Amino acid sequence: MDFLKKFNTETQYDADVENLEYATVSYIEDIEEVRYMKKYIPNYSEQYLTFEALEDGTFTLSISADVDSTCMTSVSYSTDDGETWTTTTVDNTAQTITTPTITQGNKVLWKGVGKQMSKNSTNSVSNFSATCNFNANGNIMSLLYGEDFVDKTTFPTNSSYTFCYLFSSDKLINANNLILPATTMTSDCYDSMFRGCTALTTAPELPAITLATACYYNMFQGCTSLTTAPELPATTLATACYNSMFNGCTSLTTAPELPATTLAEYCCGDMFNGCTSLTTAPELPATTLAYSCYSNMFYGCTSLTTAPELPATTLTNNCYISMFNGCTSLTTAPELPATTLTSGCYNEMFRGCSRLNYIKAMFTTTPSSTYTAGWVDGVAATGTFVKNSAATWDETGASGIPSGWTVETASE
Repeated sequence: MDFLKKFNTETQYDADVENLEYATVSYIEDIEEVRYMKKYIPNYSEQYLTFEALEDGTFTLSISADVDSTCMTSVSYSTDDGETWTTTTVDNTAQTITTPTITQGNKVLWKGVGKQMSKNSTNSVSNFSATCNFNANGNIMSLLYGEDFVDKTTFPTNSSYTFCYLFSSDKLINANNLILPATTMTSDCYDSMFRGCTALTTAPELPAITLATACYYNMFQGCTSLTTAPELPATTLATACYNSMFNGCTSLTTAPELPATTLAEYCCGDMFNGCTSLTTAPELPATTLAYSCYSNMFYGCTSLTTAPELPATTLTNNCYISMFNGCTSLTTAPELPATTLTSGCYNEMFRGCSRLNYIKAMFTTTPSSTYTAGWVDGVAATGTFVKNSAATWDETGASGIPSGWTVETASE
């Protein structure tokens, strides 16, 4: 929430101008007087993790029995803006921490001491739930570093699955002011963090540039109200780091830019699978691929009308398998400049793209179930296939040139 501070005179305004708590200086002039104003913008990175109740309700933190004191020492909450705290010591038993009723417009603050909230992505997870709609604000690091959370940008040593499944709640509405300040990820740290948060409309910023295995895996899966994705600035990816990150985000209309030029196995697999409102794909500048790096990436994106360029000339196994499977609005395939195919590289790549009527593919390898199984199964009945003039193969059908299409040739 933003606040305005009013000064009735310019002298009062000048005396306070150095107050760094305020920003975006402006003034409002009306008929009778000049009112000098300063807009107060809270520094959420310096605030405890905070839940703001949008209606009356309670908040519960459920801690798995497997999440013992080797992971967390204690968890505390405050309902009076940090004046007093209710503290629970974490042991090796299942624990449930429930706040008293928080009335609409009020908030509860959270802090903890430990290195991770969860041990894995199945049975050993800790997560918040609520009986009321709420917004999440403040710095997530207060759950790990207690009072000493400000300016922390790394996770504690030997942590993994740190905030896995943390918000398994259909009551979370807005996380725009939730601060996730870590710039270096650990394995599975945000795995499924907002999975199934069907009311979430706004995601937090993700500033990390050093990623780790599965760090964002399933992070927003099933967030059916999410319309805009956060920026993803990393240029070097890790194994499965973005895998299924926005899977099933049916309201997502705009994908984040993906500037990464160094890929890893499964890094973008299923990333936008089922994003039925997505109309345009991000650019994919990488020219060196990795095993299954883009597998199922846009599977079922039925509104996708424009595919990204695919500049790589050297393929790897399963790199593009089912990448555009079921993209029923796609009419033109990206040019495929690679001349040599690898196992599974194009399998089912354009399967079910019922409007697709143009493909330019420069491979000279004879297509077969090894390389191109069902890759054009279900495309438009008529279209144009541009083939490398050096290619000697003439296979047609679902694993070759679509039956009924016109064939043209082109040099490399």
